[in-house]
Amino acid sequence: MDRQPNEAGTIDRDEIARFSRVAGQWWDPQGPMAALHKFNPVRLAFIRDAVTAHFNRDPARLDSLAGLRILDIGCGGGILCEPLARLGAAVVGADPSEQNIAVAQQHAAQSGLAIDYRGAGVEALAQADEKFDVVLVMEVVEHVTDVGLFVELAAATVKPGGLMFVATLNRTAKSFALAIVGAEYILRWLPRGTHQWDKFVTPNELEAAIEHARLHVIGETGVVYNLFADRWQLGADMDVNYMVVAEKAA
Repeated sequence: MDRQPNEAGTIDRDEIARFSRVAGQWWDPQGPMAALHKFNPVRLAFIRDAVTAHFNRDPARLDSLAGLRILDIGCGGGILCEPLARLGAAVVGADPSEQNIAVAQQHAAQSGLAIDYRGAGVEALAQADEKFDVVLVMEVVEHVTDVGLFVELAAATVKPGGLMFVATLNRTAKSFALAIVGAEYILRWLPRGTHQWDKFVTPNELEAAIEHARLHVIGETGVVYNLFADRWQLGADMDVNYMVVAEKAA
């Protein structure tokens, strides 16, 4: 690993406090996380399809991820961990907010799912030297203090031959208009202050950080909202929301 985290690491304490305040509402599809609930199906499908293709699995099988260990960094209340566990994966969900972890643990228990939730940031995960087939960094890098270091630490938890997924927001005039003004102030899809536009990450910046961490980007896609269908879908437009998948050499 090229750089060592300082005492503060990559955690933005203000961001953790903001998400901790709404931890009890993670599983309310009409609450502060409503937009993420709508976003969940498209990112789950993207992950499942890329993982099954990479590991030669049948995506149609209900246990298509069986035998794979998946780490979800910044898992929040576990809304992505649970469907991955239902597909057979052994899931570890990590979040520096203890309130988020408590909510995730309670919901998993109510759902009868065995998910290993940990109150930990990426620094502790990297230092533990535990490796995973798949590592998820979904809607997280725009909330940290040092994107390059965060990506480097996250990449350290990927097994050789494994995959890392990153979903985030591009820093463009369009993303300011739609993700900040539109989503937070006009449509009220998200609480005001959820995002800071200057912390958004361009695809070029993200790819540079991933390549520096010795992974190789093998796929990318935009994610756009279809107003008429009232759902999110994959598309070529990466001006606002986008996802990338990278591979660590075997």
